[in-house]
Amino acid sequence: MRIGRLRLWAAWGLAAFVAVAAARPAHAVPSYAAQTGQPCTACHVGAYGPQLTPFGRAFKISGYTLTGGDGLASHIPLSAMVLSSFTNTAQSQPGPAATHFSPNNNFALDQVSLFLAGRLNDYAGAFVQGTYSGVSGTTHWDNTDIRVTSTVPLPGDASLRLGVSLNNGPTVQDPFNSSFAWGVPYVQSVLAPLPAANPILVSLIGNTLGATLYGWYDNALYAEVGAYNTMGSPMAKLLGDLTYPGTSASAMPYGRIAYEWDWAGQSAVIGALAMYAELQPGGTPGYGTDKYTDVAIDGTYQLIGDGTNIVTFYSIYTHENRQLNASYALGQASATNGHLDQLRANISYFYNNTYGVTFGVQKTDGSADPLLYGAAPVSGSNNGKPNSTAFMTELDWIPFGKSDSYAAPFLNLKFGIQYTAYTQFNGGVGNYDGYNRSAGANNTLYLFSWLAF
Repeated sequence: MRIGRLRLWAAWGLAAFVAVAAARPAHAVPSYAAQTGQPCTACHVGAYGPQLTPFGRAFKISGYTLTGGDGLASHIPLSAMVLSSFTNTAQSQPGPAATHFSPNNNFALDQVSLFLAGRLNDYAGAFVQGTYSGVSGTTHWDNTDIRVTSTVPLPGDASLRLGVSLNNGPTVQDPFNSSFAWGVPYVQSVLAPLPAANPILVSLIGNTLGATLYGWYDNALYAEVGAYNTMGSPMAKLLGDLTYPGTSASAMPYGRIAYEWDWAGQSAVIGALAMYAELQPGGTPGYGTDKYTDVAIDGTYQLIGDGTNIVTFYSIYTHENRQLNASYALGQASATNGHLDQLRANISYFYNNTYGVTFGVQKTDGSADPLLYGAAPVSGSNNGKPNSTAFMTELDWIPFGKSDSYAAPFLNLKFGIQYTAYTQFNGGVGNYDGYNRSAGANNTLYLFSWLAF
């Protein structure tokens, strides 16, 4: 036990040393902060992403084009990120958590990412991420959002911004942290068991290509429409994405609407989004298609104030109708019709953009299907139900990222302790998988060091 503790402290000490060493100005690469001349706290809650402030949302909607920085660094749209971690589950998994890893108590280099992130000209900007996974040992194309945008003159004091986003998944381009690509949990272990079911809106992130047209009226009303297509199995694998959900039978429409109020250091957003997807599972033709209709409503409240005491609240509820004709014909589903409902909600408090605590809940319920959710060790369901409930607590310390921080704005570092407790997992509490594993066995302690520079 003593040796294990020494290894843990040694790993965290090494991560901190590497972070400080990488922060020397001679070796730093710029980020959006260098481009705009603003500290990270201007755009991000807690001096670290991805939570956006109202200013940060405006920067994203405006196509990452805002300037204000000076020097050579403000013109080089490059940045990088390193995420390392330690994962412990309440009960070891029956086999290795991943290739070359142990059934439990794993240190990992979760990911190393490089970004092309910044202004291209007055009307265009980009966020393009490429990621190496230290868990799978693979490199893949990650979150991408390329925008062209401009303002449209209106009479009076009103404003209108129109834009086009090319991106690789629904909600990757979304400026509101209540949605999926940038919502809580912002990081989580890939070496711990996760519930089996998610809405198709989540499953299509990272393995589709889409174009959306958006408008932002008077810095308040945001509306967006567009369509997505899957990349196809060969292209998805070429780009390193192995979570291939199927081949789209036609363009998959997507829509988003939201309204934001800003007053006295506070903001609130209420919105909705929808998507229709028609897929051939596994890209197998001749068996029809599976059809998914997702409708979600979401809301946000932020108290930013002067940055001393910050409170944020995000929630999203999604209802999905499924018509699984192809999966049924292929023997992969026991019914043609079904549904899935999911609630995600969380609240955070940050003091001086440095110390933070977050509480979150995720609850999923859906139609039982013994073929779609079959019994299997750890990942399966003994009763064919996807129902899962998770409660998450996270403590964060962000020592850098403020205007007076060391090596600002080139060093951004977050240390976090995250604990996820399951009261239900894949339909059950005890013996949920049919192999005598309980939901609580998947309770996960995740310690992470997250460096961006």
